[in-house]
Amino acid sequence: MNTVRAQSLTYQGHQIFKVRSARDLYTLMKPGIVYSNTLGALAGLFLAQGSGSFNPRSFLLYLVTLAGIALVVAGSTTLNNVIDQDIDRHMQRTKNRPVHQGFVTPVFATVYGLVLTVLGLVLLYVFAHPLAAQVAFFGSIGYVILYSLWTKRKTTFNTIVGSIAGAMPTVAGYVAYSQRFDLTAWILFLILFLWQPAHFLAIAIRREEDYARAGVPMLPVLYGVGIAKRQMVIYTLALFPVTLMLYMIGVTGPMYAIGVTILGGAYIVLALIGLGWQGEKEKRWVKWMFMYSIIYLTLFYLLIIVGAFVN
Repeated sequence: MNTVRAQSLTYQGHQIFKVRSARDLYTLMKPGIVYSNTLGALAGLFLAQGSGSFNPRSFLLYLVTLAGIALVVAGSTTLNNVIDQDIDRHMQRTKNRPVHQGFVTPVFATVYGLVLTVLGLVLLYVFAHPLAAQVAFFGSIGYVILYSLWTKRKTTFNTIVGSIAGAMPTVAGYVAYSQRFDLTAWILFLILFLWQPAHFLAIAIRREEDYARAGVPMLPVLYGVGIAKRQMVIYTLALFPVTLMLYMIGVTGPMYAIGVTILGGAYIVLALIGLGWQGEKEKRWVKWMFMYSIIYLTLFYLLIIVGAFVN
């Protein structure tokens, strides 16, 4: 991407507004997280609209909802970059983030993140549904303030708080169409909430030394990898029956039920296998757990989306 040359505003010799390149603005948004959450919002929309009933007249609602949620997520993750700049210097996987490296000033990134977030919330409130905006707002506050500013630095419950915030974009997509927070919305929230701890803990185990160096109180850092593994098993076991509840209440079809049964069963088996592994086997296992958690979530969303056409 092209370098942005008109990049600086100084005050008393200090750069206040600075951005090195358009690529840095893109990186600030954590595009992988934005794409995943936008796919989740799309699944929520299809789940609300129902099997076999996609209506082309709903295209504008879909477009505005996805754009709004993507902007809120992008804004929230940008603000997280500002908050985490002191942590990033100790983390191998985040040490090249633009704010920490000085490619973008914290003031610029903060304004940029707030503008993206507010724009997304306005789009949702005005053109989708106020309830969708409220859900997205709660998710943003949960991620930026309750998770990034507070619990990530104070307690191992940061994983739980992050899971609550992370479930909101998919639920926001659902309520944008359904216009209500009903039983399906609660089940969808619970599925996304239960999926995340095993995913986060896989990252925490892989990067245990980095988190310890940064002083972030992740579960394997304070209480050991063994208890983190057991927590992963508990969450994958809890996730399995909850995913089937969408089929049991009649909002998804047999294809979804078969798919999540296979996905959930494999997730449980993989989590159980890791309990007895140490050393190099453990390192390979935790990498598989991380990769499979992403595969699981992507296929879960696709089962809902495809099911809207074939069930």
